[in-house]
Amino acid sequence: MAGVMKLACLVLACMIVAGPITANAALTCGTVNSNVAPCIGYITQGGPLPGACCTGVSKLNSMARTTPDRQQACRCLETAARALGPNLNAGRAAGIPKACGVSVPFPISTNTNCNNVK
Repeated sequence: MAGVMKLACLVLACMIVAGPITANAALTCGTVNSNVAPCIGYITQGGPLPGACCTGVSKLNSMARTTPDRQQACRCLETAARALGPNLNAGRAAGIPKACGVSVPFPISTNTNCNNVK
């Protein structure tokens, strides 16, 4: 279990440092990743959903007001989900917005077409 957390932290650190930034989006992958970082343990290991995860998801949702920002957030979340690889529990990840009472305009999935997010 400690190995999974170390891997998740390493992946998160890499995404923060090297996250892609689109020309029109003010929202960066560093911002996205730091807001969803409290969700990593829940996504990879289960257990109770941390309140800090819901706080981060809610904050991120309120920051992503423009279409470019929502598309960027989508891309960042998709990249983060792919980086977790087999440690990702896709069902838990997809259920976070609903569990937190946050309505997001796209499904949380590695298969979301972020170009279609409005």
